[in-house]
Amino acid sequence: MGRKVAEAVDHAGRALREADLELAQAVIDADNRIDELEDQIEHMSLTMLARQQPVATDLRLVVSALRLSATLERMGDLARNIASIARSRYPDVASSGPMLDALTEMSHAASDITHMLLALMENHDIALVGRIAHRDDTLDNLLDVTFKLLASDEPLSRQEVVDAVLLSRFLERLGDHCVSGAKRVGYLVTGDLDASVLLRDDEPDGQHRS
Repeated sequence: MGRKVAEAVDHAGRALREADLELAQAVIDADNRIDELEDQIEHMSLTMLARQQPVATDLRLVVSALRLSATLERMGDLARNIASIARSRYPDVASSGPMLDALTEMSHAASDITHMLLALMENHDIALVGRIAHRDDTLDNLLDVTFKLLASDEPLSRQEVVDAVLLSRFLERLGDHCVSGAKRVGYLVTGDLDASVLLRDDEPDGQHRS
């Protein structure tokens, strides 16, 4: 499911940047599979809870799977929303000038942070939790850039303004969900419900000091 979501975020960003109609439609169609995977994970998790009554580490794994699948499903929806805007503006790109530059940078950052979450899910490298938090800060800063552009004299049509508000918010929310997912994996690995300590790393490369 994580791989499907990472692919959707990558493709949605590319469809946005390049006005790629086929790629945008592919992201929209693929969201059904992400939804199906969430349903499967929920069914398996609830079945385990009912039949096996897991405790300790096993219970932590089941609860984490439920929470992570919900987070990933929302990320898939956000990728679909981005692709829908790209499709609706075809053959044009949804924005232009400095606004397009900012949205392009946001789309790259969203892809980066999504792949960081996928790597964290796959290898449980806790150092990635701090890196995800730092990358989310990048998305937050870029969201501020888009707001400043909207408040400036930058020539944007009404449709471009609406698209910029929606797209910047969708991309920023992808970062928020990755942070949420990182906290959940941190809990799975460490057993600590308060994963905030893992997110408060001041080192830019996400390496934790002892």
